[in-house]
Amino acid sequence: MSSIPTRAQAPGGAAVRAAGWVAPLCWIAVLLDGFDLVVVPTTLQGLSDDWGLTAGGGSALITVGLVGMMVGALSIGTLTDLLGRRKALIAAVVTFSLLTLLCAFAPNPVVFGALRFLAGLGLGGCLPTAIAMVNEFSRGARGGRATTTMMTGYHVGAVATSALGILVVESLGWRWMYVIGALPALVLVPLMLRHLPESAAYLASHGRRAEAEELARRYGLELEEPATTVDPHAGRASAGGAAATLATLFRGGYLRNTLAIGVTSFMGLLLVYGLNNWLPGIMREAGYDLGAQLAFLTVLNLGAIAGLLVAGAVADRIGPRPAGIAWFGVAAVLLALLSIRLPLVGIYLMVFLTGCFVFSAQVLVYALVSRNHPPQVRGTALGWSAGAGRIGAIVGPIVAGLLVGAGVAFPWGFYMFAAVGLLGAAALAVTRASGRPAA
Repeated sequence: MSSIPTRAQAPGGAAVRAAGWVAPLCWIAVLLDGFDLVVVPTTLQGLSDDWGLTAGGGSALITVGLVGMMVGALSIGTLTDLLGRRKALIAAVVTFSLLTLLCAFAPNPVVFGALRFLAGLGLGGCLPTAIAMVNEFSRGARGGRATTTMMTGYHVGAVATSALGILVVESLGWRWMYVIGALPALVLVPLMLRHLPESAAYLASHGRRAEAEELARRYGLELEEPATTVDPHAGRASAGGAAATLATLFRGGYLRNTLAIGVTSFMGLLLVYGLNNWLPGIMREAGYDLGAQLAFLTVLNLGAIAGLLVAGAVADRIGPRPAGIAWFGVAAVLLALLSIRLPLVGIYLMVFLTGCFVFSAQVLVYALVSRNHPPQVRGTALGWSAGAGRIGAIVGPIVAGLLVGAGVAFPWGFYMFAAVGLLGAAALAVTRASGRPAA
């Protein structure tokens, strides 16, 4: 590390205060991911009424957006290492918002599905880029807390969109949900253009040392040194550079962590999306009334917000790897315990605690990736983690839906989710404490 002044020593309070824009702007970008999580399920009845969708057609519209997000995470995650965090994040927000607006005017489900896929490309790039940016503007010891705090935006977005759907869909129609989903860009993009700086770590890793040192001085950051063992071609802004950057993750000291993190992220997002899509259905099978079913989903996401705030502090104290292993393990136990019929207050408490651990476990994986990869490949590594996870996000609702359809989701759905949690803990335990190869 270079001897750049600490935040307290940085001259010029205005510049340091401006750095405070990074976290809230990235938080809002991640909130859009939470919007996307539930906007199609929220509007699905309206879509079905207008276009006569079957259950399979509705599932296809949900899945096609997830496929787009998987491709977006894998591609834009790499581009952010080549072109810069700032450009990639702004482009992702503009792309997602414009295509979400166009969804409001889709004349049929085929066009709607195509627009959802393209919107997913932009949105899939938001998460890895925002995590990289927030970590690079936080003090190193606070990286876990920075990541988990930012990810509360995801669940705030999910809860707010569900509540908004109750008010909007019945009175104004489903198309207005997509108009409203595009509106944040009218404020967010100008603020990003004005207040979002480029990452000093990115500049240093691309040979722009003087700019990086000046930016670090202005914002009171300790400049992160690029690793000397990364493929020298990884920083070239070209198709060849993108391939070299991605290939770096599958070589030498990175390979073990890359594969283990891919498996862990698959398990983590399988849990997140499987529960968010099918918890009400499983609880209906268990005999709870409709109002309780919907309340379970809200309690689950409120637990997620609380859990993220705790998980970040724990990760900064003991490290994201041991914290993540513990979080996956506890989540597995709680998921298994949900198979026990309890009084309503008791089951609400269990769902809240499950939300605390299930959703935070996956975010701790992102914190581990961000901490253990150098700036040249950090965005690519985060994109790989998010992209592999999106496969789990597709598989989870399908498997849970099959169990519900077969009438065995209670209790076997919870046992399946518990097994997934244990596999996530085991895969994370395979990772090395540091993903950086020895110099």
